[in-house]
Amino acid sequence: MKNGTGDLALFGGSPAFLQNRRVGRPNQGDRERFLERMTRVLDNEWLSNMGPLMYEFETRVAELAGVRHCVSLCNATVALQMLVGDTATGGEPGDEVIIPALTFPATAHAVRWRGLRPVVCDVDPATGLIDPDLVEALITPRTRAVIGVHLWGQACDVRRLEKITESNGLRLYFDAAPALGCTYGSTPIGGLGHAEVFSFHATKVVNSFEGGAIVTDDDALAERMRAVRNFGFGQDGLVEEVGTNGKLNEAAAAMGLTSLDALEDTIAHNRANYETYRAALSGIPGVRPVEYDERHRNSHHYMMITVDRAAAGLHRDLLLDVLRAENILAQPYFPQAMHQLAPYAADSPGPLPHAESLCEQLLALPTGPGVSAADVGIISDVVRATVAHGQEVTGLWHARPAETAATR
Repeated sequence: MKNGTGDLALFGGSPAFLQNRRVGRPNQGDRERFLERMTRVLDNEWLSNMGPLMYEFETRVAELAGVRHCVSLCNATVALQMLVGDTATGGEPGDEVIIPALTFPATAHAVRWRGLRPVVCDVDPATGLIDPDLVEALITPRTRAVIGVHLWGQACDVRRLEKITESNGLRLYFDAAPALGCTYGSTPIGGLGHAEVFSFHATKVVNSFEGGAIVTDDDALAERMRAVRNFGFGQDGLVEEVGTNGKLNEAAAAMGLTSLDALEDTIAHNRANYETYRAALSGIPGVRPVEYDERHRNSHHYMMITVDRAAAGLHRDLLLDVLRAENILAQPYFPQAMHQLAPYAADSPGPLPHAESLCEQLLALPTGPGVSAADVGIISDVVRATVAHGQEVTGLWHARPAETAATR
């Protein structure tokens, strides 16, 4: 129990945890089942190039997403690059794709990588999701597509975005990297827009070590994407497209299947942690758990809070330092909006106040199967104690020797 600043590890107290609790700890699932699958892979001597476990993984992801096609890939960034490349066909260099200001840099990088211009759109201040009203205002004759991001598994305002893109003849994609197992209403995320992209990175709710997928009901698009991921080879064995090497190998598929086996248990554990956090953090001045719309299912893979500096008495980044000293490896999510990143700052549309404000306040706390209800209580206790002495913590931090003090 932390009762005062002297109890905090940042100022000489003992850490709350001897072993760290961190954001993004991999969900391994049943290790024995994974090793059984890997034994089969090695016995078959089929390690890559569209093996049987890859196809099994694709089938299960497609069923979960409620779509006809899952094109598995080595990572989600390649998946985005392939979709953007398909959109760019027949256009001109510098054509535009509208993206939200709050997303992982890969969303913008995929657009720029394929020679198009990412146009950054501000977000809804409550959800952090792309604002459809602002999307509509950004459309120009050069706009080719809109990419919505289901941030932290929250579904975008899909119907509004569909209406806007359909009336303007644009492609609509969703970067659903963190949203496998989530829904839009009763509809599984995966079959929305023209296509969606999942990530199976080690930090995601389902992981394949490293991996991604394009999911869609568009038969022709799926066929093209299957060719592009394999150097452009068509079904007849001849090169028909400009392609890349984006294949998912069998070891990754084995991990993905094992992680999928545990998905429902993982979501249930995450939901329980979320509710425990909400109760434990209740009433802390300036600290607010991000609320998710109950009309949509969320995997609760991310435990997000906002920290209002004025009300809490300290900046989010100083709370982050306090937590990390306690071996609670929280993460700012995201520290910068897309238009603030070095590659895109020169092309910035100007201030995007909602995204910029959220980037100053958002913090992801540890959750997942490796974090127990007791751990949640300890983490919340550290947050509560720190905010209770927020001004004192801030003063002590700034009073430290110049060579160790930070500008919080």
